[in-house]
Amino acid sequence: MSRRRDNRVAVVQFLYMWEINPSGELKEEINGFLQSLQGDLDYYRFAEELIWGGIERRDKIDAVIKEHAQNWDFNRIAKIDLSILRLAIYEMLYRDDIPPIVTINEAIELSKLFSIEDAKRFINGILDEFKLKLQRPLREATR
Repeated sequence: MSRRRDNRVAVVQFLYMWEINPSGELKEEINGFLQSLQGDLDYYRFAEELIWGGIERRDKIDAVIKEHAQNWDFNRIAKIDLSILRLAIYEMLYRDDIPPIVTINEAIELSKLFSIEDAKRFINGILDEFKLKLQRPLREATR
């Protein structure tokens, strides 16, 4: 796996863990989680940025998911799928250095790794619809 993929895997794992059991001080939880991973902390700096960004902007991200998850009760979305969607929506909204198409492809790959077969269609559907509202190029980074 690539370094960025490793980092995204770590982000999904943390977001899922935090969704299931949001205990303790967030900074301590993130630091403890990152220290438990294979490799040094510098290797997971990208993951740390994504975790903080996703959690700090969770309300906005969840509003986007709710808007695009038509005919789905938000509370019934599988927690692992929700974690993948939160990561992807965060990247699409706030990380101009990552082309949206790359984010969508990564989210689909993460769903294959962590979720059930049908999840990739669900996740792709939400992200594909959301990408149409972005005001930036889909296939290239803008910074």
